[in-house]
Amino acid sequence: MSLGDEHQATEGYGGTGQTRTRLPEGEGGGPYGGARRTGRSSSRSLVTVVGVVVLLIAAIAFANRGGDGSASGTPEADSPKAAATAPSGEKPVDTKTGGIPSGFAHDRQGAESAAANYAVALGSDEMFKKPQRSAILRSIIVPDRVADFEATLDKAYSPEFNKNVGLNEDGTTPKSFTFVSRTSPMGTKVTESSADSATVEVWCSGLLGLAGESSTNPVTSSWFTITMQLQWTNDDWKIVTHSQKDGPTPVPGDERASTADEMAKAVEGYGGFTYAR
Repeated sequence: MSLGDEHQATEGYGGTGQTRTRLPEGEGGGPYGGARRTGRSSSRSLVTVVGVVVLLIAAIAFANRGGDGSASGTPEADSPKAAATAPSGEKPVDTKTGGIPSGFAHDRQGAESAAANYAVALGSDEMFKKPQRSAILRSIIVPDRVADFEATLDKAYSPEFNKNVGLNEDGTTPKSFTFVSRTSPMGTKVTESSADSATVEVWCSGLLGLAGESSTNPVTSSWFTITMQLQWTNDDWKIVTHSQKDGPTPVPGDERASTADEMAKAVEGYGGFTYAR
């Protein structure tokens, strides 16, 4: 799911109804999905994404100067309205690239759909594994920005970072535990758009932590908003820049926190979503 406050330090780059990012410049910052983890203890402050996870949902610090500021236009006047998950454009988005939905419509809804799905990918537990992380970035980032994103994230997902989120230094999950990193978009909003570019905000909820009886990093939730600048490239929407901020965060309910075993079974038994709009 998105990572700590340190990863939020930059503007860049560890899913529904109306679902709605600047990147690598410095070396600080943890993985994308990470930034959203901001309400955690100091030992996990690195977990605020770059995204998601992040939740990566855990987030990453990317002050990207690569944006050309070409996104322009006036946001449409209509207010966000609740809508069921449905295909954008005239037909369902039924293709995938590297396991991530692709082939989005070349319009406002297509950009929103792409941003929501990319938030899910950046906040997944796969961002903690270099091969899978590289595949994700190649699938959703504009080609000329992939190398920068990879270099920044390779430094962010360090042995120390892995240890801070409860993993082994090599990124593997300790025996008898279940690692959780998942991002779920709550809604999206287009703030700027033109024929071939769009800036989309994605409001998300994220989960991050280790489920297990003796876990010192239990699974916790966080709320954050990811902003992505997208560009129409090679017949699809791709990320140019990515940033994240905390909230909006609802008041916690009165529900009893689940046991470690219940949480582990839930994560293993309920798959995550992909979004078409």
